[in-house]
Amino acid sequence: MFHYSRNQTLVGGAFTTAELVFHAVVRNIRSQHSNAVVAIIVNIIQVLLIVTAFYFLLSLLGTRVAKIRGEFILFLLSGVFVFLTHIKSVGAIASAGSGNSPMMLHSPMNRIVMLMASAFGIFYTQLVSILVILFGYSVAVAPLEVQDPGGAFAMLVLSWFTGCAVGLVFLAIQPWFPRLAAILSLAYRRLNMIFSGKMFIANALGGFMLTMFAWNPLFHIIDQCRGFIFRNYFPRNTSWEYALWVGIVLTMIGLMAEFYTRKHVSKSWSARR
Repeated sequence: MFHYSRNQTLVGGAFTTAELVFHAVVRNIRSQHSNAVVAIIVNIIQVLLIVTAFYFLLSLLGTRVAKIRGEFILFLLSGVFVFLTHIKSVGAIASAGSGNSPMMLHSPMNRIVMLMASAFGIFYTQLVSILVILFGYSVAVAPLEVQDPGGAFAMLVLSWFTGCAVGLVFLAIQPWFPRLAAILSLAYRRLNMIFSGKMFIANALGGFMLTMFAWNPLFHIIDQCRGFIFRNYFPRNTSWEYALWVGIVLTMIGLMAEFYTRKHVSKSWSARR
């Protein structure tokens, strides 16, 4: 009754893994709410509240898109969408659970499936929320024109990838230093409220201010995304290649650290704390 038959072929194993990832993604989304539709609606409301808050804040400050001729709401949406996708990816992967979690006691489950489920679950929720908001605004208010939708979507994927890479590093150090990992993860997400650059553009920053933001891959991704969205904006001080290489390096570091941690982690670690 408790025997699990393993597939002997590569294709069979791929289908089994895909099925496990699908069910794990569904479980991940439904963990936010018993109804998956309600979970997406809650995420949409959260995005709309953040956009509304930034809209009134910039309106009170008298700040408009001085260097970009285009829809002001599209300027806000481009920053908030990419920012939330990155931040939520960090949180989802960093809290994916340890190798001693109850789900890992089932034979087909493994760490890769759990990580992929957390990553694809948050990306699916964000993508559906973005499509619904853009469609609703285009129909109810005014049509939105994006110069290069493919490039803008690639920047959204890149923000999700880099967020997963950062979260993977936090997840790997969590069993060794749980409090430190939680503090660093929270500090990283809070710092990005300012250093992500979602409320301004990189071309308008001076040399001193630019050095304060250039370390952040999310800052490069948001600025490059606006270059793909607006026809009259050409980002000169950022590079999406930098963000890509940072994501790749952090992914390799996180996977190696996670592999090492999985070999040494013990249930008694949490008991002694």
